[in-house]
Amino acid sequence: MKISRATARHVDALVRLMTRSPLLRRYKMTTRRARAGLAEALRERDLLLVARDGAEVVGMAWVVNTRALDRSAYLRLLLVAEGGQSRGVGAALLAEAERRVRAAGSRHLLFLVTADNRRARSFYEERGYERVGALRRFVRPTIDESLYVKSWRR
Repeated sequence: MKISRATARHVDALVRLMTRSPLLRRYKMTTRRARAGLAEALRERDLLLVARDGAEVVGMAWVVNTRALDRSAYLRLLLVAEGGQSRGVGAALLAEAERRVRAAGSRHLLFLVTADNRRARSFYEERGYERVGALRRFVRPTIDESLYVKSWRR
């Protein structure tokens, strides 16, 4: 597996990954929304990582760097292809995202997890993330979110 920064040539594969995700379907992800979001990420120079197994895209991480909230970075999306979970792809993407945002000066990485996604919550907690709050119906009117954060001491 190879992890690299995504480019425009990865967009079609990332759109397929996003639109095939059962989780993102709950958030009403469409081809149009995925393509528009990825175009914005590339234009704004967000950290958009792609994991590839040969030529196949098997995962992605999307991080927005910010100076807000004491120089926090926001993990907008960590996604592994269906059937590819529990093979280290998500852990490798998260570790690389953490390394890069720390190198860029971020003091924290925070993100939202669907509150009923126990598997994801456990994954992040095992990697040192702490649940710090709940946001009811924040992103979608029928979905509750949990706010997680990991901080690095300087």
